[in-house]
Amino acid sequence: MKTAVIAKTLITSFSLLALLAPGRASAQIVPQPWVSVGSQEGDITYSVGARALNLGAELGFGPDGSTGVDVLKFISLPVISPYVGVGLYSADKGVAVSGGVQVGATDNLFVGAGYNSVRGFNGQLGVRF
Repeated sequence: MKTAVIAKTLITSFSLLALLAPGRASAQIVPQPWVSVGSQEGDITYSVGARALNLGAELGFGPDGSTGVDVLKFISLPVISPYVGVGLYSADKGVAVSGGVQVGATDNLFVGAGYNSVRGFNGQLGVRF
């Protein structure tokens, strides 16, 4: 009986430790910038963004001279990082929703693909420091 209680306690402790252990501090605090180019309604769209602490911000330039800011939430997985976001754009474009994924290509480089309801589909290229 004692052995079963000790085993359950150890398994629970290690599970909680693995779940709550912080990630690498440098990967969390140092911003990871990227540039993005896409297309919507036949117009070229582009943006610049940065990510830190699994949150991101993106300044985007869409069709008809619209400009806006998106706030993004990332889910950090070992190689791939999906994200969702919401933004506000000028030129009567209003609220935008976005989603996509970023994938680590090398230790210091990542690529991504996403969709923004104002800026359309886009490709991303970014740097990790």
